[in-house]
Amino acid sequence: MSKMGKRLEIIGEKEKKDMPLYTIGIVAELMGTTNQTLRLYEKHGLIKPARKNKNRFYSENDIIWLHCLRELIHDKKISIEGIKKLLNYAPCWELNRMICSRKSGGKGNLCEECVVYLSSAKNVRKTESKHSQ
Repeated sequence: MSKMGKRLEIIGEKEKKDMPLYTIGIVAELMGTTNQTLRLYEKHGLIKPARKNKNRFYSENDIIWLHCLRELIHDKKISIEGIKKLLNYAPCWELNRMICSRKSGGKGNLCEECVVYLSSAKNVRKTESKHSQ
């Protein structure tokens, strides 16, 4: 067995799903959208792909979240601004009634690596600092 094969055996399923392997062009093609749309989601803080040099790389979990976003936008007709507001009140897996792969241990806890969690925590800190002044 090759060294790469041995390494992949050691890596668990969760780690595999978090590995940023897919370029923006591949993800856009898989999702039936454009690179520009994915950049727009990033600009609005809805997704945060990994960066290597200037290139964006997405993980399987990022792709699952993007599918959830697309469903909210296109099927449920919720605007990007509406999704951003909803994410301040509920985690991503409750918004879409889908099982978010970022849910830790199936217990419904927020995952500290989730872009949704991180952006929500940042918004809370901003609000708290404004109120304390």
